[in-house]
Amino acid sequence: MAKILALRLHLLRHLDGQILPSLKACTGKRLVSPCLRTFAACFPTRSNLSPRHICTTERDPLFLVAGTIRPYQELLTSGSGLSLLHHLTSDEDNTFMKRLSFCTSSQQVLRLLRSYPVLSAAAAASILHRLADLEQDATRGLWKPEKLLSDLALNKLCQRLEHDSAGLEDEVLVRALLGCTRLYLDPQSRLVQRLVFECQNRLDLEQLSVEALCGLSRAFFALEGPDGGMVKLAMNQLQNKEPAQWNVAELVAVYCMLANGLGEDGHYLELLNEMNAQALRQAQMMDPVAVSNILGALVTLRQNQALPLVIALCKQAVQHVQNFADAELTVVLSALMHYGHSDHFLVEALEHHVPKVASTAHAETVTKVMQYFQRRRILSPPVFNTVAESFVYRAEEYSTSQVSQQIAALGDLGYLPPDAGSLFGKVESVLHARFSQFQPRALLDLLYACTLLQRYPLNFVSKVFSPYFMQQLQGEGNGLDPIVLAKLTQLYMTVKLECPFYDGPRLSPKFRVKSFLASGQSLETHVEPQFYNAVKSGLVDLLGARSYFASRVLTPYCYTLDIEIQLDEEGYVLPACHSEEVHKRIALCIDGSKRFAANAEKLLGKEAIKQRHLRILGYEVVQISYYEFEKLNNKEEVVEYLHKKIFPNSYRLSW
Repeated sequence: MAKILALRLHLLRHLDGQILPSLKACTGKRLVSPCLRTFAACFPTRSNLSPRHICTTERDPLFLVAGTIRPYQELLTSGSGLSLLHHLTSDEDNTFMKRLSFCTSSQQVLRLLRSYPVLSAAAAASILHRLADLEQDATRGLWKPEKLLSDLALNKLCQRLEHDSAGLEDEVLVRALLGCTRLYLDPQSRLVQRLVFECQNRLDLEQLSVEALCGLSRAFFALEGPDGGMVKLAMNQLQNKEPAQWNVAELVAVYCMLANGLGEDGHYLELLNEMNAQALRQAQMMDPVAVSNILGALVTLRQNQALPLVIALCKQAVQHVQNFADAELTVVLSALMHYGHSDHFLVEALEHHVPKVASTAHAETVTKVMQYFQRRRILSPPVFNTVAESFVYRAEEYSTSQVSQQIAALGDLGYLPPDAGSLFGKVESVLHARFSQFQPRALLDLLYACTLLQRYPLNFVSKVFSPYFMQQLQGEGNGLDPIVLAKLTQLYMTVKLECPFYDGPRLSPKFRVKSFLASGQSLETHVEPQFYNAVKSGLVDLLGARSYFASRVLTPYCYTLDIEIQLDEEGYVLPACHSEEVHKRIALCIDGSKRFAANAEKLLGKEAIKQRHLRILGYEVVQISYYEFEKLNNKEEVVEYLHKKIFPNSYRLSW
């Protein structure tokens, strides 16, 4: 190894005088100069660094960069610039880092850089990462890389990083290299090659910390791909560091590193299992950032077996609800929805915190809170009322998808806020102003939620039934799956039943379903077997025979009745097989706990609309609710309860 180091140092001294680009962004074209090719050929690194590609999980390798940056010598007037090897006071560094965190654009970062001619190496590396954070666009590229990378102040900064690379602290050196990969700098540029060379030297010494090895693994993963030799070497050293001894900061670093690509396809499962066990032991010591990062990583890495850790992190999250940043709370709630977990104390903490920030929190965070309550079937008037009130004033800040998701949460829980007039007035104005911006599925979900709450936007419903919209819906990607067809059918049925004056387009019969009760997602909730059997047994005792009622009856109107009882004109019970002289049909809704909000005795929106429609269609709806039935102690009480429910005006206890 000593010979290799000596050879590298000799080559670096020999090349110090050459004019090489220190910064150059990768392009889809081969823009490498002849001297750069010579440099790449003679530089003896173990990494197989392509002159055109950086393998990164944050962006496709085909880089959309329209040019290269000029060499430092063309931009700098004289000298090699100031050294980064000095020590600023912690107050100066803290002041700079605080100002850097407040920058909301790359131009602000560059202006801040120009105002600080003297910087520490750590601050310099942070600038690269802040620029990378701000430059990512929706296509996971850089907004204007040619302007960013040709900035004079940034060139000076990178020249100083290159010049001082040998003297940088391990963590700063690794962060600088990782920042270069996040900015997609050319792997064959002078700066990247210098940093790679120095990182390899530090790796050979086998003295890097866990955090440094994580950063180095991410950087080499971006440069070499998952099978690169340097990646494997860094990961081998990391696994030899005894995961059972890692502290919270080290655990977070490794989780984030694996979630950024190295843990894909089931790699390092043994390491992950050890980490999960250690994280479970330390969950009570984790701060908001750690809780959010680990939960997000568990979802990304598909750690579905780590539910004990998820539960422990959820308990810890309760302590931090008021301290989470918006993005952190969004990640936490997304993870809990993914794992299907909720906590009574977390709900209380959210009900205390969200009303205070509903008008100022990030739009996605507010939406994620509503989705969390929706998925967990939690009825929360304090949260729903505040979010509905703020919606009236903030609707323009929300994307069309967020508008749809927030109203859908109210519809699913069947909750109408006190100021519903203002809320739905605003929804209507959003639909008028941004109708064309709604994706077809999001628009359908929004209109469907409105009808669950007995609000009927007929002008927009008529557009949904048009052939043009159906073509859009079919071309959205998922096609017309059963739940989409069921919602279309129920939306049309709602308009015909509850708005008889509607005279707009009809839903084509080929898009209608025959039953709302289907496997998987459904517009009806399956009856709970144990509850159903208990009611059925009581009905046999009440009516005298099983033949006097039918079970799971599919009506011509797509709804399925849990139990149907038929009466003649004089009120006598008819056998279930009898199809003539039926004067009245009684629909028994055996409503178990899954048909109600998880924390309240209130029917979900889809169950309430079913009972509403059955009444309009002429059925006498009798609700047998689980919370009433659970209070009954014996068979006699069950029979008496069913008699009073089904035949409240009759005193006959046998038939």
